[in-house]
Amino acid sequence: MNLQRQVLLTLRFVKLRRFLGSLFYPLQRDWLELRSRSHNMEVTEETGGAEKAESIKRGGHFYFKHLELEVTFLATDLIRVDWQPGKVPLPYGIARKDWEEAEIDFQDKENCWIISSSALKVIINADGSLQFQNSLGQTIREELPPQRRVKLSDTAKGEGWRIKAKLKSDECIYGLGERAAPLNLRTGKKRSYRMWNSDRPGKYGPGDDPLYLCIPTYISVCQNGSYLVFYENSFRANFTFTDVATAEFEGGALRYYFTSGSLQQLLERYTELTGRPALPPRWALGYHQSRWGYETEEEVRKTAQGFQTYNLPLSAIHLDIDCQKEFRAFTIDPDRFPKLGEFSRELASNGVRLIAINSPGVKVDPKSKLFLEGKLQEVFCRRADGKLVTAPVWAGMCAFPDFTNPLARHWWSRQYEYLLDLGITGFWHDMNEPAVLVLWGDRTLPARTTLHYMEGRGGDHREAHNVYGLLQAEAAYEALCEYQPQRRPFIVSRSGWAGLQRYAWTWTGDVETSWEGLRQTIPTVLNMGLSGIPYTGPDIGGFKGDPSAELYLRWFQMACFLPFCRTHCADNANPRTPWSYDEPTLNIIREFLQLRYRLMPYFYTLAWQATQTGHPLVRPLFWADSQDSQLWSIEDEFLVGDALLVCPIVSEGTTARSVTLPTGYWYNYWNDTLLDGKKEIHSEAPREQIPVYVKAGSILPMEEREKLILHIYPPVKNNFQDNQYGDVESSNITTSSYLYSDGGDGYGEWRLDYLRMIFDSKTLQLVREEQGNFTFPYTTIQLHLHGVEIRQVWIDGKEANYEGKVLQCNHFQEIRVQGDFDSIKLQNQILANH
Repeated sequence: MNLQRQVLLTLRFVKLRRFLGSLFYPLQRDWLELRSRSHNMEVTEETGGAEKAESIKRGGHFYFKHLELEVTFLATDLIRVDWQPGKVPLPYGIARKDWEEAEIDFQDKENCWIISSSALKVIINADGSLQFQNSLGQTIREELPPQRRVKLSDTAKGEGWRIKAKLKSDECIYGLGERAAPLNLRTGKKRSYRMWNSDRPGKYGPGDDPLYLCIPTYISVCQNGSYLVFYENSFRANFTFTDVATAEFEGGALRYYFTSGSLQQLLERYTELTGRPALPPRWALGYHQSRWGYETEEEVRKTAQGFQTYNLPLSAIHLDIDCQKEFRAFTIDPDRFPKLGEFSRELASNGVRLIAINSPGVKVDPKSKLFLEGKLQEVFCRRADGKLVTAPVWAGMCAFPDFTNPLARHWWSRQYEYLLDLGITGFWHDMNEPAVLVLWGDRTLPARTTLHYMEGRGGDHREAHNVYGLLQAEAAYEALCEYQPQRRPFIVSRSGWAGLQRYAWTWTGDVETSWEGLRQTIPTVLNMGLSGIPYTGPDIGGFKGDPSAELYLRWFQMACFLPFCRTHCADNANPRTPWSYDEPTLNIIREFLQLRYRLMPYFYTLAWQATQTGHPLVRPLFWADSQDSQLWSIEDEFLVGDALLVCPIVSEGTTARSVTLPTGYWYNYWNDTLLDGKKEIHSEAPREQIPVYVKAGSILPMEEREKLILHIYPPVKNNFQDNQYGDVESSNITTSSYLYSDGGDGYGEWRLDYLRMIFDSKTLQLVREEQGNFTFPYTTIQLHLHGVEIRQVWIDGKEANYEGKVLQCNHFQEIRVQGDFDSIKLQNQILANH
């Protein structure tokens, strides 16, 4: 009884101390910020008219009365625009700095200058307005002269920028990182978005802004063409989309990048500039179980055993702050997790990895080795008077590493070794906006009075805030590469900036437990992918609250097709595992999880393709046809790669829904019914299914243990008229796909199987070509032909046996199938008549 009373008193004291910190810290913050604010006059400067211009290598330099402009062609279809003066951004978001010289033409015209390449043309007018045109001479983007806001003082000038671009009436806007907004950011009630990574304590819903991961990149799509703009400015900003697109930055130089082309080309150029995502370990594409509330080693063990008991596949378990000693960074509580090293090996033997949480705040404690190290090495953020910047987080008052200091990043990276030695496989970074616990106001460090090293040139938190999580992820990534060079790093970061894809995955934070939260997840994930972040997913069921069986099931069905598939919830929610729900919910979840794992070859190949192209794994419908305006605002369906179309159920009590099919022909995944695209259809959605479709002409790879199953969805002969597949002149339809394989982790041998499907009116031919030295990982190959009855089969020139629509072999270079292909044509004629 005495022990119980002592525990309760300790908890009350901790909560009281945390409450007092959350009360007094914002009072101090507000006072310091008030003292630092300038009350000097603010004026707005425009260009003031052009005075002279000169041609430079790759572009031109232009001198206006008040401002200077430099236009640089990094490539024929990629332009950098620099307006000065202002602090030139540190290249935290930039991966590629060396570009081959692009051939350009510089023309001096009356009242304007023209710089052009084979792909793009920029017209610089005498008033400072810019026009971007494509190779056909069509104006893609038209910018008004920028405005520079200047606060005058006796000692310095503080500056900000405002730039506007005209928007066409049909122009749609996507991106800006993580947003609780419609897919098309120009629709809905809210058309203004802040650039300031922000904690949303407990829960958020549609319309809440900003969220944890803001990226100043957006894509424009309209009938006149598509373009992407990336503003390389990490200062706090605001973006508004009405009849003009307005970007306002509180400081720094106005530097941005422009590229135009197809949606695929835009992401390729953008990720070439900011970095391609690293290939994750294969297991990371499996299912992850997490909870704030796994307080002991034994509780985690029971959870892992539950997945075995109920025959549910599992790849990782995430440990929240419960595993830490007094919630301190880089610690494990030895009383609650006494044999973590042994336990992690036990889990690993069953294919389950342990992922540990970590936050950047370091407890201010003179007895703490970590705190003393950081203080002595001067790697913590400080104020102008030299005092440490401290703020309340879960561990209490904490100091914060200055990740803009290379020494701080190196010091931080050295801390991961201890947990890696205990068997921790990966890390999830939380509270790294950075976030602090306050009763009111901005939940981060004081923006003006927190100073940063900024690679030696100095700056404050207004500039460093948005890149803080990115730089923490960089430090962790380098640590994992150094200490475990035989493994690929796995890091999940709540916050970040442009370029985060080089180091980490992310998740959509504390989304509310509601049907609205489920519905919002889709456009949030899609806009992240269009911002260069391909790996993300929600807390299945929402973070705070107890989802009904129906809500959790529908959320789970959707999440099984997203890159990051993880259940997570708050400590005050009921335990949320699949077996927390009765039948038939548990069995349906099991079937979808097993489908997720059967699709692993497809997901892993998409992950490899992302490393080559920057294309997201999950894509909006207009990825299939960006000229179809009917697809531009559809936000309750998504593509997984090019082959799969997924249509989640996002409303309570729904057992059917309308589905918009993009151009082409689509097979119903569940029953092989063939449907004509570019129309809206009615689709049944009983509790055990959600509508899923496979594009005709696709080869969908799946696996079952050591068996590779290639699901063949033949193209449709009617497409001769549609000219969708090419090779029409030879009266053939040809499609292709890849299958990537390697050891699943590390950097050893790999292989790429290139599969071509050639179809004429009577025969389907499958040709396989191989690259790489990795041994083919399957002992058996099974081909399942959909929508067609097989009549005869030849494998590498020899007639082979088959059963129904299935044939099996150990290896092949060429397979020829004769079948009842006319039935496909007849089906589509019937559909066309309806």
